[in-house]
Amino acid sequence: MGEQYGADQIQILEGLEAVRKRPGMYIGSTSSRGLHHLVYEIVDNAVDEALAGYCDSIDVTINEDNSITVIDDGRGIPVDIQKKAGLPAVEVVFTILHAGGKFGSGGYKVSGGLHGVGASVVNALSECLEVQVYRDGKIYQQRYERGKVMYPLKVVGVCEPHEHGTKVTFLPDKDIFEETVYDYDTLKIRLRETAFLTKNLKISLRDNREEKKEKIFHYEGGIKEFVTYLNKSKAPLYDKVIYCEGTREGVYVEVSMQHNDSYTENIYTFVNNINTPEGGTHLTGFKNALTKTFNDYARKNKLLKDNEESLSGEDIREGLTAIISVKIEDPQFEGQTKQKLGNSEARAAVDNIVSEQLTYFLEQNPAVAKSMCEKSILAQRARAAARKARDLTRRKSALDGMALPGKLSDCSDKNPENCEIYIVEGDSAGGSAKTARSRATQAILPLRGKILNVEKARMDKIYGNAEIKAMITAFGTGIHDDFDISKLRYHKIIIMTDADVDGAHISTLLLTFLYRFMPELIKQGYVYLAQPPLFKLEKNKKIWYAYSDEELNSILAEVGRDTNNKIQRYKGLGEMDAEQLWETTMDPERRILLRVTMDEETASEVDLTFTTLMGDQVEPRREFIESNAKRVQNLDI
Repeated sequence: MGEQYGADQIQILEGLEAVRKRPGMYIGSTSSRGLHHLVYEIVDNAVDEALAGYCDSIDVTINEDNSITVIDDGRGIPVDIQKKAGLPAVEVVFTILHAGGKFGSGGYKVSGGLHGVGASVVNALSECLEVQVYRDGKIYQQRYERGKVMYPLKVVGVCEPHEHGTKVTFLPDKDIFEETVYDYDTLKIRLRETAFLTKNLKISLRDNREEKKEKIFHYEGGIKEFVTYLNKSKAPLYDKVIYCEGTREGVYVEVSMQHNDSYTENIYTFVNNINTPEGGTHLTGFKNALTKTFNDYARKNKLLKDNEESLSGEDIREGLTAIISVKIEDPQFEGQTKQKLGNSEARAAVDNIVSEQLTYFLEQNPAVAKSMCEKSILAQRARAAARKARDLTRRKSALDGMALPGKLSDCSDKNPENCEIYIVEGDSAGGSAKTARSRATQAILPLRGKILNVEKARMDKIYGNAEIKAMITAFGTGIHDDFDISKLRYHKIIIMTDADVDGAHISTLLLTFLYRFMPELIKQGYVYLAQPPLFKLEKNKKIWYAYSDEELNSILAEVGRDTNNKIQRYKGLGEMDAEQLWETTMDPERRILLRVTMDEETASEVDLTFTTLMGDQVEPRREFIESNAKRVQNLDI
């Protein structure tokens, strides 16, 4: 019989011990994502003060030791004694879970944050945290270490009677987090978005590890400026950003939108400044209003004839960038990941406000209305052509018994968890890969040249492209509205291209296609980039492979630099024979794969990057390359 299981084995976790024991339950993970989440929690508390009308600026600093300081000019966390706990309110906020001004009435009408647990969770997961409160002419201070109080709240100085606010400095606990180095760009993206969503709030980000890095985000136009920012790498269809605002049934609604000349829709939804990537009732209300209002206008103004089919929501939203932001007192979230709004009153509020104000806008701006309707009608025709192409593909597949593409060398194992497919550039590399592979679990799909840039093509063109059709059929999931991840035939989709400029371009084209039409493959971690070596080094019949200049220099330092080394620089996969390709790039025991990941919280920035790199506008692309060139260590790959 094993160990006794009795009352003594039941643990009671006091205070913040539960957070330290199971940090993932509170911040999602202990990876880099969780690390950055700590900053968002403290910033969100300050944003709640701004939403309540008491805070104008938030300053975030990454200190030299990778600690974070957040200063706001809100009211300052209360310092008087909280009767139930018998402790100063600020101590309650930082040491007791589910304590704060977000529960019941009187604190905040609307708030973001992690359901009121933010400050205490950050405290529990920090080596040390120090809070200073500026209130009533005094500066109060308290310090904690791993969630434990180091000394009672005390007055450490005086301030001007009109000064008020809170300063929090914390150092993440390296015993908890896999990574404790903050990334400036990750914080920059999130703080920029927060500033867009809270008009007139000024947020600054400073990196004391590098002198030059300081950024101030301040947008008087709020989400109108957000749409302009997201459309900067596209050609807007009209100059004005359409803006709707109002309150219905206690729901405050803000919507901004503008069409551009692209073929993809990008709609981002927020509740109390929290991103809702799965949408919800506010998104449904917006789509209903948009479809109904446009069709009514098009028929009334004879842009659609009586016998013509109504425009679908998809037609109208082609090339639309929109932000939907609602503020609601008691948001109800649905779905497994709690990323979908469920409040029925939000649907009605958004629908009413957008219908009313969009109708007025279209009537006041007939030229703009006409260009929007004309783009939608073109989209409708292309959708009909795409439907025919898709139906033809489906019928052909049915007749062929779901025939896989002829160029695909499939694997024999039929369990998707064991299977991987290499998307290989070029026939010669494809030939080597077919010879090298493990036939049981590795499938090879060679591509000829560069695939269609889907950023510049409508659905009918996409369905007509042979290389894209081959990938759609091989993966088995379908695309766009037909996408079904349960039908995925391989749990690793590996893009394998040459380590040069052309190879990088092909990889980007493939990633653009996957991001636009099968984003779940990326979100669920099924997409990888193979890493072929750059150099082969031979000396005294021994062989080393190097995957970067640094690795080559490290090998040379070990084996010595002399004329007996014959160093080969690989320009392409085709230069390797099957054995070398297996050893370096395909053998699961030795290869290096990079998983392609996507964070929902930075989805708008991901979209902007793809548009910048693959769209028609040259100037934003040049600026992007110039600003990111220093981050690329090896420019010729």
